[in-house]
Amino acid sequence: ASFNRFSETHIAFLDQLTESIGIVINTIEANTRTERLLIQSQSLAGELQSQQDEMKKTNERLEQQALTLSESEERLRTHQEELRQTNEELQEKAIQLARQNAEVEGKNREVEEARWAMEEKAEQLALTSKYKSEFLANMSHELRTPLNSILILSRQLADNADGNLNGKQVQFADTIQSSGADLLSLINDILDLSKIESGMMAIEVGATPFAEISEHLNRSFHQVAVDKGLEFTIDVAANLPPVINTDHKRLQQILKNLLSNAFKFTERGHVSLNIKAAERRGNYSHESLNQADQVIAFSVSDTGIGIPAEKQRVIFEAFQQADGTTSRKYGGTGLGLSISREIARLIGGEIRVASAPGEGSTFTLYLPRDYRVTVPESAEQTEAVDELVTPGEGRPDTVEPTLYSDDYGEIIEIADDRDEIKPGDRVALIVEDDALFAQILLDLARERGFKGVVASQGGAALRLARRYKPAAITLDIRLPDRDGWTVLDRLKHDPKTSHIPVHVITAYDREVQPRGLGALTCLRKPVTREQLVAAFDQIAEFSQREVKRLLVVENDDAQRARVVDLIGDGDVQTTAVATGEEALTELRNQRFDCMALDLNLPDISGFELIDKIQREMGQPDLPIIVYNGGNLSEEEEARLRTAAGAMVVKEANSPERLMAETALFLHRVEAGLPEPKREMLEQSLRRYPSLQGSKVLIVDDDARNVFALTSALETYGIEVLHAENGREGIEMLDKNPDVDVVLMDIMMPEMDGYETMQAVRRIERFKNLPIIALTAKAMKADRNKCIEAGASDYIAKPLDMDQLLSMLRVWLYRLKAAGV
Repeated sequence: ASFNRFSETHIAFLDQLTESIGIVINTIEANTRTERLLIQSQSLAGELQSQQDEMKKTNERLEQQALTLSESEERLRTHQEELRQTNEELQEKAIQLARQNAEVEGKNREVEEARWAMEEKAEQLALTSKYKSEFLANMSHELRTPLNSILILSRQLADNADGNLNGKQVQFADTIQSSGADLLSLINDILDLSKIESGMMAIEVGATPFAEISEHLNRSFHQVAVDKGLEFTIDVAANLPPVINTDHKRLQQILKNLLSNAFKFTERGHVSLNIKAAERRGNYSHESLNQADQVIAFSVSDTGIGIPAEKQRVIFEAFQQADGTTSRKYGGTGLGLSISREIARLIGGEIRVASAPGEGSTFTLYLPRDYRVTVPESAEQTEAVDELVTPGEGRPDTVEPTLYSDDYGEIIEIADDRDEIKPGDRVALIVEDDALFAQILLDLARERGFKGVVASQGGAALRLARRYKPAAITLDIRLPDRDGWTVLDRLKHDPKTSHIPVHVITAYDREVQPRGLGALTCLRKPVTREQLVAAFDQIAEFSQREVKRLLVVENDDAQRARVVDLIGDGDVQTTAVATGEEALTELRNQRFDCMALDLNLPDISGFELIDKIQREMGQPDLPIIVYNGGNLSEEEEARLRTAAGAMVVKEANSPERLMAETALFLHRVEAGLPEPKREMLEQSLRRYPSLQGSKVLIVDDDARNVFALTSALETYGIEVLHAENGREGIEMLDKNPDVDVVLMDIMMPEMDGYETMQAVRRIERFKNLPIIALTAKAMKADRNKCIEAGASDYIAKPLDMDQLLSMLRVWLYRLKAAGV
């Protein structure tokens, strides 16, 4: 029991111990958990402290941001207030803009209406300009047509070919012709004004020597001054450069007008022209004068009636004069100064006047020393010239043409030597419109010791030949303004140029033998450099040879002596023989420039001699003048034409013609001949035997023109037929198929000249009939229009009778050469 009690006590103790141990353990675990919680609390406290620090900082930032936001809200309220005020202003401006837009729309409508009105006005102006141009063209035609008759008939009377007019009557005729020329000048003045107003007047600038200006004006007005008993002086300042770069033609036009006025309004005292450098800064109205390196002043002064101050502006208006009343003492149209002022503006200058009544006047033209205009590049390309250069030489690609104009209005693309020619220089005139080929010829001329002058138009070539008196001329045939054959014919019928050797270089000589018209030699394009060198050497040799050689073949001793005496010696070395064999012997021993032949020889006939010269002697280019006192038979004429097909054979049936023909082929200078022979030559050159017996049809509705032309042509032995319109012209041709040439007026009623020529060309037998178009519409494109319509050639009214006669001679020569 005690054990059990002990055990129970022990067990109870153990249980208590166990329970105490459990309590301790639980306490320990609780303490552990407490420690852990304490540790965790401490950690959380640290974190909380850190968070508190962060929150403090965040609060501080938030407080700062709140402060900033407060400030921003304040600024925003300020901006909002400003924006509100701005919006109010914008609303006011929007209202104003709306009102302005409405006004602008109204203005736009007004502008559009004004534009419509301006377009309508422009159309009306264009129509008016068209009507004006048509009016001027028609007026030009209507004035030129009667003027044509005046000039032709007065020229015919003044020539006094029949010698039945006394000196006073010839003077009357000269006066009529001079008045007609003045009327033509007036027509040209009116057209000039129209060209200026429409911007159609071309300005062509080139170097013009002051000495040449002075010389030309002195020649023009010296006799005027003598006739009026006035002193006339021209003073050119010594310090001027040698040339002025301007439009020579327009400058001369202005100065001539100013001088003409000065002489017209001056009864006593003097008229002078002073040319000097003007002040550099003259407050000029034309900008080119203000910018010019040097300004030249041309001052025309007189001691005439003078001009009141209130009239000094009026006189430059068209058709105005200082005294515009019907009772004014001095005549004139009042166009001259108006045209001069406008032309001065076109060439970069201006005109000023200083004058007082009774004290005379001074008109001063101011021009820039060097005025340049831009010349548009030609659309046409220069033809290839590979054929002109021998292999290995290459193309002449270094040519850089310089554009300028000559005295006569043509554009020259070659810088030639015309401004460098001095007395004693040998001059070669090169007539060629292909700039590259002209440059080649110019270079060759210079190599052969010539100074070269280039002309691209036939009209300019004729004037340059008279001006420079060249030692030789090279001539192209296809020229832009006229047929080169007529240029050659004119040169050979002008006593001042007939002696100049002409070398034809052309691709168009099939229908014409150039030597027959007086050419020295001929080359057909394309040509090599060697051929050109040889041609220039031949030209140089011929021009340097003072004595030419003539062979006279005549079996009659007395006649032979007369021929030798007629031709004369001096510049001609004449060899005279009596038989054909003697002639052949002489031809074998030396080369002759020409031969005069009587067909009736004792040993062989003249025809046989011509045949031997052609076939055996190797001289097919020897010109032969058949001299026969009587007319040849039809058979002999036919044989001569056959011979002339291969070489130059011409007929001379009088001593005068023999003199003229030999002078042509010997290139004799008329001025060097004795007076009797010079008169004989001049008379022969005026007779034109090639025109005698020919038949010409004039198709023209103006009786005055028909009468004038008929009267002029009949004096040369031409039979003239007439038709009043195109239809009658065709009917006349049907009735007279032997008509040689037709002169066709363009402006005709019912059927004009263009339609008529087209109708004639549709008739097979008249396809090659020469037709020369006559028209008063002398515009640049009219010639091409006439050629396209079927004309063989073209001439403008008022007719230049010398040019018309030249055309007739050339076309009749073509017909004869063709055996028609």
